[in-house]
Amino acid sequence: MVTLRSSTAAKANGTSRSNGKANNASSGKQPKKHISDDSLFEAATKRPRIEEKTDFTRWRMLDENGRHTWKYLEDEEAVEKWPQSCADKWYLGLDTELPSLPKPQKPLDSVVNGLTFFEKLQLPSGQWGCEYGGPAFLLPGIVITWYVTKTPIPWYVATEIKNYLFARAHPEDGGWGLHIEGESTVFGISMNYAVLRIVGVDPEHPVMVKARGTLHKLGGATFAPHWAKFWLSILGVCKWDIVNPVPPELWLLPDWVPFAPWRWWIHMRQVFLPMGYLYEKKWSCEETDIIRALRQELFVEPWDEVNWIGNRNSISSIDNYHPKSWLLNTANWFLVNIWNPYLRTKGLAQKAEDWVSKLVDMEDENTDFADLAPVNAAMNTVMCYVRDGPGSYTVRRHLERLDDGMWVNRDGMLCNGTNGVQCWDTSFLIQAATDAKLEQDPRWRPMLTKALGFLDDQQIRENCKDQEVCYRQQRKGAWAFSTRDQGYAVCDCISEALKSVILLQKTPGYPQLLEDQRIFDAIDTLLTYQNKSGACSSYEPTRGSEWVEMLNAAEVFGKIMVEYDYVECTTAVVTALMLFQKHWPNYRTQEIERFIGRSVKAVKTFQRPDGSWYGNWAICYTYATMFALESLKSIGETYSNSSYSKRGCDFLISKQREDGGWSESYRSCERMIYTEHPMGSQVVMTAWALIGLMKAEYPDIEPLKKGIKLIMDRQQPNGEWKQEAIEGVFNKTCMISYPNYKFTFTMKALGMFATKYPDETIV
Repeated sequence: MVTLRSSTAAKANGTSRSNGKANNASSGKQPKKHISDDSLFEAATKRPRIEEKTDFTRWRMLDENGRHTWKYLEDEEAVEKWPQSCADKWYLGLDTELPSLPKPQKPLDSVVNGLTFFEKLQLPSGQWGCEYGGPAFLLPGIVITWYVTKTPIPWYVATEIKNYLFARAHPEDGGWGLHIEGESTVFGISMNYAVLRIVGVDPEHPVMVKARGTLHKLGGATFAPHWAKFWLSILGVCKWDIVNPVPPELWLLPDWVPFAPWRWWIHMRQVFLPMGYLYEKKWSCEETDIIRALRQELFVEPWDEVNWIGNRNSISSIDNYHPKSWLLNTANWFLVNIWNPYLRTKGLAQKAEDWVSKLVDMEDENTDFADLAPVNAAMNTVMCYVRDGPGSYTVRRHLERLDDGMWVNRDGMLCNGTNGVQCWDTSFLIQAATDAKLEQDPRWRPMLTKALGFLDDQQIRENCKDQEVCYRQQRKGAWAFSTRDQGYAVCDCISEALKSVILLQKTPGYPQLLEDQRIFDAIDTLLTYQNKSGACSSYEPTRGSEWVEMLNAAEVFGKIMVEYDYVECTTAVVTALMLFQKHWPNYRTQEIERFIGRSVKAVKTFQRPDGSWYGNWAICYTYATMFALESLKSIGETYSNSSYSKRGCDFLISKQREDGGWSESYRSCERMIYTEHPMGSQVVMTAWALIGLMKAEYPDIEPLKKGIKLIMDRQQPNGEWKQEAIEGVFNKTCMISYPNYKFTFTMKALGMFATKYPDETIV
């Protein structure tokens, strides 16, 4: 349902979005009476109203100590009192009205121009915001959650969701894929088509007709992957019989069992907790006109004739990146035909349901309902709605927190992959400035001091409550990817933030915000991340064997079930530990040296025959090779004295294009072979390659000059760089945006060149 004014949404949910707190949460008073379920149900069955577009000059991004939420100001007085910031305008694609800067003559001039622009985007709390979109399955989870919980959708939200999805429809077949640059899939079309119908788009709109036609050519929603069938069953568009089992009693397995869920990758754990609870309940939304219509529109065959049970394993070939294994198919057959009807007791089922419910509550408490990411946040919201009721505090607080993942850009409103990239991007900006030797320049000290203050504030100061019980990794002294509230430490995020803090605090004139013990806390936590292989994973050390991947039910992702060794994470930890040892040589010296030695050995074993390293978190060989070469340099291995470094450099040089740039496609991640991007050279890829080459002390300056020239030539008169292709990836198949990379890494490459070759003029 779509409402005309945002105040209706707040009142209907008993929430106040102005301060981020639920009404009466601290006063102990009973919440005010809510609009009745019957009234909301009646509203839901009416066709919503949406507009062609909103007035972008009325959008504001509110920064509350790193928490980002978007507001639309309908009141003229509010517009006058809250002027649009330069950052707001830039996010929205509006004219920032920033002046042209002097044309750079040297790379350092280009860095200064870049910082001059990027400084204007720094938010009040000291960090930089950006969209973190790309995956096309995030927004549907949020919108379906709003719909099934009878949460009114303001007209301006509905309008910009519509605009975003229209803008991101495939230019040829009109569908949507797993991510914004991918081909159309049943997953992408079925989910986003449902979103558009929920926000009020007519099924006969040309965009809908075209998307529906492509969906039907692919077989319709019966050929959707597991996650889509789950969400469509929650919505009541599918029957639960089409969903393969998600047994909550898996969480009752003893910890020693090799495939016990505590061994899974954290994202899989946190998704399958609420998914298991809701599968157990077989809960579906009340039937509405929209749901009845979707039953007719998403399927090729008449809805009443769909063989729900027979289509559990049906999936379009274009969605089926990781086909279900014989082991998973056997397990599913056993669960459906033997376990559930004959062996599963009510007492066991209730015990599993209670434990899963408790673990979800722990996740909510440890993140103040922000949750790991919007995927599990949406599912947790529905679970609490089913369990606690629509007026409960858990539901109201969840609905408030779902706003943290929403973002508005020039195309419209999307959902981010997490609640932001705050700590990560802030760390890289600090390093870009220090690589250019600008940290002591009084011009940049205020900006960098604010950034340092943000990292000080965002350091996680305690471990999770009941850490062992809820299977969480040690985190005291760490940093998250986004914010302290979200609270999930990642080893490379800890490493990059720690390096940035040390670099500034060891520079005269900067405040000593983090005393030594807090630095030691970060090191103590970092040292818990090493795997038996010597490498590091992401959120926690590997807990399970790769064979657990045979239980991967997601189908659209690869290598998702357990943590793996990651070159980028390993190298980030190595460089952080090396920098730490430089300043605190006597703290846990032998342990750190052993850690570094084993990690570097692992990095060397990951090098491929062509000299490259495979990247798991950005695209792809260029990205990982940069980090690998940086870590080798930190232990003194460079092009001149290390065969590993030399081969890495030779690989990068072999991929340089005629125009001096590098251009790698996301297809590299899927195919595991270097693939050129059809759009040509990109500034981010070029910066990564140059950084790697300069870290390795590559001896020939000419390839470096060509790459630097390309970056400088692409810089705009106001100091910015324009967005090019998507930069990030996860689980091999899903791409995700890092729009600030075109600032942080380009300036880092330019600054490194300027420091290394101060007399070189590139014009």
